[in-house]
Amino acid sequence: MKTGLVVTAHPGDFVWRAGGAIALHAKKGYRMKIVCLSFGERGESQFAWKEKGATLESVKAGRKDEAERAAKLLGAEIEFFDCGDYPLKLTESHFDRMVDIYRELNPSFVLTHALEDPYNFDHPNAAHFAQETRVVAQAMGHKPGAQYKYAAPPVFLFEPHQPEQCNYKPDLLLKIDEVWKEKYEAFQILAAQKHLWGYYERVALNRGIQGSRNTGVPMTYGEAYQRLFPTVAEELA
Repeated sequence: MKTGLVVTAHPGDFVWRAGGAIALHAKKGYRMKIVCLSFGERGESQFAWKEKGATLESVKAGRKDEAERAAKLLGAEIEFFDCGDYPLKLTESHFDRMVDIYRELNPSFVLTHALEDPYNFDHPNAAHFAQETRVVAQAMGHKPGAQYKYAAPPVFLFEPHQPEQCNYKPDLLLKIDEVWKEKYEAFQILAAQKHLWGYYERVALNRGIQGSRNTGVPMTYGEAYQRLFPTVAEELA
């Protein structure tokens, strides 16, 4: 079975930025796994903190529930690292677990954050973590004797909230028309961020228009990705 891996700082990130890719590949038969480094309990839970009697633990529990339901709707499994939020505090144990996940899953591709984001340092930190563990997982000297089949996969960076401020230049527009319903339903699970539902619908519509104009392929909804590494081809299509 082919597999795909998503490494995300917060629950909302995998829904807004990669929900279409997750649902699309799950529908194609891929085993999709999300590694969510935090519950987004501090910086991504504005509405949750406005509820009377809100505590850190109650907000985390609510966001965990939202993330699990969204992942299930999109057709993915999810694992939480609970490494804090604003800022992420990744440890050696988190690092070792991430290496194990790469080796266990042997993903066909990885989706993660843009390399820069002056508005949210958790995002590039998550991207760096995803990249470093991807490379270390290749090293036979890391946990010698482990039995695994692994080749470092291609990495695609999903779209940040303000791409023009993040030196983000997408070179792949993914058509997500057939799974837009699932993606938008996942939006609606994220009650703690309902102010972003309309924003990310407009992003998907804009990318759909750009995809149609650039390729002539009719599409309404799209997601943008930036390849981190070059691909290999035998001809230009």
